[in-house]
Formats: sequence, C-alpha cells, structure tokens
Amino acid sequence: MAAHLSSGRVNLTALREAGRRELREFLDKCAGSKAIVWDEYLTGPFGLIAQYSLLKEHEVEKMFTLKPGRLPPADVKNIIFFVRPKLELMDIITDNVLREDRGRSPQRDFHILFVPRRSLLCEQWLKEQGVLGSFIHREQYSLDLIPFDGDLLSMESESAFKECYLESDQTSLYHAAKGLMTLQALYGTIPQIFGKGDCARHVANMMIRMKREFPGSQNSIFPVFDTLLLLDRNVDLLTPLATQLTYEGLIDEIYGIQNTYVKLPPEKFAPKKQGEGGKDLPTEPKKLQLNSAEELYAEIRDKNFNAVGSVLSKKAKIISAAFEERHHAKTVGEIKQFVSQLPHMQAARSSLANHTSIAELIKDITTSEDFFDNLTVEQEFMSGIDTDKVNNYIEDCIAQKHPLIKILRLVCLQSVCNSGLKQKVLDHYKREILQTYGYEHILTLNNLEKAGLLKPQTSGRNNYPTIRKTLRLWMDDVNEQNPNDISYVYSGYAPLSVRLAQLLARPGWRSIEEVLKMLPGPHFEERQQLPTGLQKKRQHGENRVTLVFFLGGVTYAEIAALRFLSQMEDGGTEYIIATTKLINGTTWIKSLMEKLEPAPF
Repeated sequence: MAAHLSSGRVNLTALREAGRRELREFLDKCAGSKAIVWDEYLTGPFGLIAQYSLLKEHEVEKMFTLKPGRLPPADVKNIIFFVRPKLELMDIITDNVLREDRGRSPQRDFHILFVPRRSLLCEQWLKEQGVLGSFIHREQYSLDLIPFDGDLLSMESESAFKECYLESDQTSLYHAAKGLMTLQALYGTIPQIFGKGDCARHVANMMIRMKREFPGSQNSIFPVFDTLLLLDRNVDLLTPLATQLTYEGLIDEIYGIQNTYVKLPPEKFAPKKQGEGGKDLPTEPKKLQLNSAEELYAEIRDKNFNAVGSVLSKKAKIISAAFEERHHAKTVGEIKQFVSQLPHMQAARSSLANHTSIAELIKDITTSEDFFDNLTVEQEFMSGIDTDKVNNYIEDCIAQKHPLIKILRLVCLQSVCNSGLKQKVLDHYKREILQTYGYEHILTLNNLEKAGLLKPQTSGRNNYPTIRKTLRLWMDDVNEQNPNDISYVYSGYAPLSVRLAQLLARPGWRSIEEVLKMLPGPHFEERQQLPTGLQKKRQHGENRVTLVFFLGGVTYAEIAALRFLSQMEDGGTEYIIATTKLINGTTWIKSLMEKLEPAPF
C-alpha cells in the first residue's frame, strides 16, 4: 500500500508554481547580476520551492549567509537580502550596508525581501539607523504554506506555538489565514469549516473577514476541498510528548528531519571494500532527502517500526532476483530489455541499502534498555496507570542527570494524562529538576505551566479517563504489522487530534459533544457560500477531501495516522495536512525553554 505522492484529487504543484512565479517577478525587478544574502533559517524552506537553477536563470551569481561585518566581495550589480522581519536581523543588515565601500565603482544596489510579510517596525528601525534609503526595492514574499510532500504543507514557523500561547501574539495565525486564502484562490472556496480551540476560532474569523474585505476573492474555481478542519495544538497536548513509533517518526525523534532532509552518522553508509578494514571512514554526516518521490520510503515511512524489517527483507529478495535475470537474458532483445531496466534497479538497490542502514541505526536505539523503560512509563501514563503520584523511573532519571528535555517530556506527559498534577507532586518534581539541572530553568517550568503542559490540578478531578474511554485513545490489542486502527502509530495510543478528525468525518461531532466541552477552547462550524453552479454533486464512490490544519505544530506520527485513514477502503475521506510547523516532543519543548543567562559581571 504505497503512500501517494500527489493525493488523489489534490495536486499541490499549483501552489509551488505560484511561489516560483512571485519569486521570478521580484528577481526581474532587480535588473542585472545579483547576489543573495540569506537569513539562514529561510534556505531550507526556499529549497522546497525553487532550486538553485531557477535563481541562476535570473542572474543570481552568488549566495551568502547573513552575518555581521563586511559583505564578501562579489562583482554584481545587486545585493538582495532575503530575511524574516526580525529586529536582530535588521542590526546585521545595517552593519553590512554601513560597511559597504561607497568609493567602489560601480556602486552596488541594495534590495530587501521580507518573508513572509513586510514589517513597519523593521523598516522604522532601518530608518533610525540611517540605512532605509539605501534599499531600492523593499518588498515582501508571502511564503505562507510550503509544500513538503504531495499531501503536506507547512508554514515552518518555529515559534508559532510559543507566540500564541505564551505571548498572546497572533501574527502566525494571521499568516495561517493568509495562507488559507491563497489556497482558496488556487483550489476554490472551502464550503465547510470546522474548528476546535481559541486559535482555530481566530483563524476562521480572520478568513471570514478577509473574504468580506476583498469581495474580488470570490472565485469561480470548482472547490477541491470539501472541508477545512482547524485544530489547536493545545486541544491535544499529549500526542507530541509521546515517542513516535512509525519509521519516519523515529527518524525525526532520533536524528531530526529538517525541511525533508536528515543528517545521519556516516559510519553505516561507508562503502564496504574487501580486505581494507575500516581505515578511511567518512567523517561528514550523510545527508539524505526523505519524501514520497522515493518509492521505498513512500511504502515504509508510515509503518510502525516493527513492521519495517519484513518489508526491507522482502524488497531485498525481489531486487536480487531482478539482478539475477541478467544470466537468463539470451537474445539481443532480452539483453536490451534488461539494460533498459538497469537504472531503475540500481536506484532501488541504493535506496534499499540506505534504508537498511537507517533501520539498523534506529534498531540499536529502540532495542536499548533505556528506550524500553522510557516507553513503558509513557504507555502506563497514557493508559491511565499511576498518573497521580511521583514516578520512580522519572526520579531515577533525574538522579542520573538524563537529558533535561527527556525529563520534561515525561513529567509533562504525566501532568496531561492526569489533567494536572497534585500540588505536592508538582512541587516535588520542580524542586528535583531545579536542584539537579540549575535554577535558571525556573523560567522554562513557568513557560510549561503557562502553556498548560505542566500544571497543578485545579478542578480537583481528572477528566483524562473519560476522554480516553469516550474517544478510544488506548487500544490494548494493537496490530503493528497490519493495522486496523490509527493507534498503531504509537503502539496502543490513538492520537487524540486524529481521532477528532476521524469522528468528525463519521458519525460527526454531535456524538461527542460532552468530551469536546472538556477539551480547551470552543468548537464551531462555519459554512462559506459557493457561487451558483459550483456546488458539488458527489459521484458515487468519490471521496470527500478534508484539509486538516494543525495550529501550533504536528508530528509525523499524526500525519501517518491521517494517511492511514485516507487509505482505508471504506474511509470515504482523503486528508491533506497543513501545519504551522513539523514538530516532535523534543523540538516542541525546546521552543518553550528559556535560560536565564548569568550576569556578565
């Protein structure tokens, strides 16, 4: 059951094309040869929209990373800064511009492209530094939703969750609404909007307002999406804290996937030559791109890791049998046929070798005692065992000074599975953490509390067991090899967020009104009028298409669970996933951490 690169009826290339077009138009405004100075964070996302060849066609000759000091020498007419609207970056740009040698001839022209929006604050800052006048073109490039795969879009806004829940800053929600308007301009108005959570409500309100303010945005495109489901991350704080157990989820948990690329320890990928021993081991990490354009990856990425080994060994047999065919090729025609298949077979062989190496690396970790102990505690919490008292394993980990993020993930998981911790349990954990890891982490604990991840139990009652039973979040008999339920992605726990999407499709949220009230934020439904003649007449057997937008981040395990629902024979719904950021428990907690820096004197 291969995952689809472009999902059935939705082709996301139109979105990528629109992004390229906007980029070309801007580059053409800056006539002549160009050098781009990159805000480093943007290079990954831009790589998914435009290859270097596109930039080269528009006379981009050099690329530099934005850093203080003089700009590197470049014999070009234009210097273009591609940056996020952040004040600390404006300081660096100011430094670059002021150090430019005015005596040089010919003079270089400066331009600035803000991604995803121009910022008055930044321009005011540049004006105060006396450099605003140096920029001939000051524009914005609305990189809102970036296609990561055939069914996946991300805004890659790493601080969206923190901004929304700790700083009451709704900029990223505005960008989400803008991104959804762009999507509707390309793929038609989405007739039904459902949502759960405060941020979801804000985004829906902004979309409705934008539609009112730009009456021209009513388009006559036949709608591709039937439903938009907006979900706040804080409606389901549990899922990202648990260790993902799909192949892709584990790669992300252990090595971190950034903009579809992963860097891996090189030893496993060194070509093995006979009799040489390991004398020239590569030292550079091995960088691989992971997406469903690679046939084998598309097939195994969303499987539970315990089901990956058998697929790899089956593939190995098929490939070696295919290579054996060459001995049976007798006639010129047969030889020709074999040679024509060779490139595809060699690609399949190298793909298999890579994934076998990655699977071995992961297996070394998943078979370790520590991984097993950690997972056991997670699963006890998720199934409701001993969530209300201090946990021995967590205490031992603190005593042995395990990585702080690991401790925080476990303590937050326990808190979420108990609707908050009893005050004395919470105080005990906090004291242990601060004494062991340092008092500077008090701000982090404060942030986690504000975000609702680590908090005292206020109502005096624990709602999690009711939520768990009603939504069937814990399944005892999980089939990892041939799953029949989404709970396979965490070997027993069904992601709450995805269960909400599943129940919305069938039988509808009315069946779970009581539980929805226990979860944070309002739930709502809006309908957007379609122009006459664009209403859908559904063909028999035609799937509905739902866009699920996670505000505050989504994990690969949740994506796998939604893909599983898309592929169910009797599902009737196909899912496309959008998010503010692709996250895992570690990157998510990291985004909420703060360190008090010691005083400089």
